[in-house]
Amino acid sequence: MAQRLAAVTGGTGFLGRWIVRELAANGWRVRVLARRDVIHPLWRDIEVEVVPGDLRDETALVRLGQGADLVVHGAGLIKASDRQAFFAVNEAGAARMARHTPAAMLLISSLAAREPQLSDYAASKRAGEDAARAILGERLGVVRPPALYGPDDPETLPLFKLAASSPVLPLLDPRARLAMMHVADAARQIAALAEQPMGFTLALSDARPDGYGWREIMATAAATFDATPRFVRVPALALHAIAALGGFSARPAMLTPGKAREILHLDWSVASYEQMCDLPPPLFDLPQGFLNSVQGYKTSGVVFAKLDKHAKDAVKPLGERA
Repeated sequence: MAQRLAAVTGGTGFLGRWIVRELAANGWRVRVLARRDVIHPLWRDIEVEVVPGDLRDETALVRLGQGADLVVHGAGLIKASDRQAFFAVNEAGAARMARHTPAAMLLISSLAAREPQLSDYAASKRAGEDAARAILGERLGVVRPPALYGPDDPETLPLFKLAASSPVLPLLDPRARLAMMHVADAARQIAALAEQPMGFTLALSDARPDGYGWREIMATAAATFDATPRFVRVPALALHAIAALGGFSARPAMLTPGKAREILHLDWSVASYEQMCDLPPPLFDLPQGFLNSVQGYKTSGVVFAKLDKHAKDAVKPLGERA
């Protein structure tokens, strides 16, 4: 029996690298679209075919999809200079890949697509879902991961650096709920979805689909470094003001007005009707996942500055200071 072939876009990204590994572990032959040949520790013991190119290269997309039993489309932008740039990749790229999908496609979207009014990113991810669905119909499956973290993730590294070194950590609205997930768990569940009939739209989460509050997230990050910081509530207006400054940057900023609206949104929990029940259970809870992330950063050479005794004493109540 011929080995099944999965064609993957975005396979060299943070989540994509783990998806490629999990697909291979499940018996798939994997072909990835990449601008250059890829060497990564996660792929040390697997063989991956590389098709040179990107989502703008029609010839490369034809080669990528040729003979594939499934396309896993994970390529996309999480930050861009403007709305047009988001849509050029997240909508038009998804549509282009869908047109070159011979069988079925599993689209890796984002939980943000549930609230397209919040930001250009969220709107472009929803538009990508809609564009691919218009082409593929029931041959499309859509999966929306929540906020992901894990070793080598550049986007959550600032959180851990802050938790390691700052005597004060910021908190946002205490009513907010944020579903989160370790990247390895998300990849395992996505690889399991590759075995399912398409035609679904669902969301992922760890064992806490109701999500976490900001205090629990920050306290868990700090506990990873045995830190006991103070917590200070940051008004929404302050976050909006910081995000507005990002518009003056020459490079695409991660914290934009749209991203601030996403961060300040109160409900990023995952409802039961958005989930599939028979997926592999998550292996990481938040404390274990954060610890694994920090260990991975350290293995990659990241150095975390720790609070010195003076800084620790500065955040203690006066009666407890040495």
